Amino acid sequence: MSKVVTLSEAASIALHGIVLIARSEGMINVTNIAEATATSRHHVAKVLQRLVKVGYLYSHRGPTGGFSLKKKPAEITLLELYETIEGKIEITECPLDKPICAFGKCLLENKANQMTIEFRDFLNSKTVADYIK
Repeated sequence: MSKVVTLSEAASIALHGIVLIARSEGMINVTNIAEATATSRHHVAKVLQRLVKVGYLYSHRGPTGGFSLKKKPAEITLLELYETIEGKIEITECPLDKPICAFGKCLLENKANQMTIEFRDFLNSKTVADYIK
C-alpha cells in the first residue's frame, strides 16, 4: 500500500524520543526509548547522539545514565528536530523538480507544494512543550 506522506524512522525517533525525554522525571535511556518507539536500540542511539551533537540533549554515561534536555521544551520546535535529521525542507513548484512541465501547468495542481508548506508550517508551530502533560 502506498503512502503519500511518510516520516523516516530516524525523524520519527527524533520527534518521539525527545518528547519521551522531556516527559521523563529524570533521565531516560536508549533501551526505554527503543521499547516505547518499537525501534532498534542502535538506531535510537545513533539519532539521539546526533541530537546531543547539535545541542538539544545531554548524554549521561554509566549504568544510571541516559538522556536529558539541554534546552527548554518550549524552545525546541518539531521543525528544528525534523530538519536536524532530514535536512532543510525544500519548497519547490514541481514534486519532480522539473524546470519545465510538458503540460504547461501542474497536473497535481501544486498539491504537493501546498502539502509541503502546510507540513513545514505545522512542524514550526509545535514545540516539545506542546506534548508534555
